[in-house]
Amino acid sequence: MSDFSKLEEKLNLSFKNKNLLKQAFVHRSFLNENPAPGLDHNERLEFLGDAVLELIVTEYLYNNYDNPEGELTSWRAALVNSKMLSSVAKELSFNDYILLSKGESQDVGRARQYILANAVEALIGAIYIDLGTDEADKFIKNHILSHLPAVLEKKLYRDPKSYLQELVQEKFGITPTYEVLEETGPDHAKTFIVGVYIEKELLAKGKGSNKQEAQEEAARNAIDTSPKIGV
Repeated sequence: MSDFSKLEEKLNLSFKNKNLLKQAFVHRSFLNENPAPGLDHNERLEFLGDAVLELIVTEYLYNNYDNPEGELTSWRAALVNSKMLSSVAKELSFNDYILLSKGESQDVGRARQYILANAVEALIGAIYIDLGTDEADKFIKNHILSHLPAVLEKKLYRDPKSYLQELVQEKFGITPTYEVLEETGPDHAKTFIVGVYIEKELLAKGKGSNKQEAQEEAARNAIDTSPKIGV
């Protein structure tokens, strides 16, 4: 069992109810294999944390930016989506604390991304209940809103395929193309690797559980890393 006191120390938090902190990391599958009196899974905390996160991010954007509602909505979506939250979870080593069944613990793909993102929301819910709004606000500003400058600079709030197409058409007058380079796994759990090209030149690759997801990651990687695009 993980030592949650180390996580408290890392996050600079001190929970009054230690079980509530632990509950934030309990996936439903864990209790199916390890039923424990008084221990519940994190779905109710996640429900609460999702609302707290959205409110605090919304209030921050409203108070600090005069942009139109549509733009602020896109920025918020880029900050609270599962990809962003799972990356925050990885930065904070949540994989070391999440409590899963043996089967779930072996899945490190798309399903794990959602589990990690949900754990971030559940932790926010637990902080809100146990330590109050100010501590929840501090956690969100330190670990989620801190990504806002990168979201704005790299235009992560925009659909990456559309944004890459704009950049390539502006610089080269052509449209990027996508090609499936590799397809692995059984039908119910395939993984696709897709390349994005300018004419015959490979800009970047992306991986996903479907072609669309792999194309989006390839476009995002091209925007982030390709010297030819140079964003």
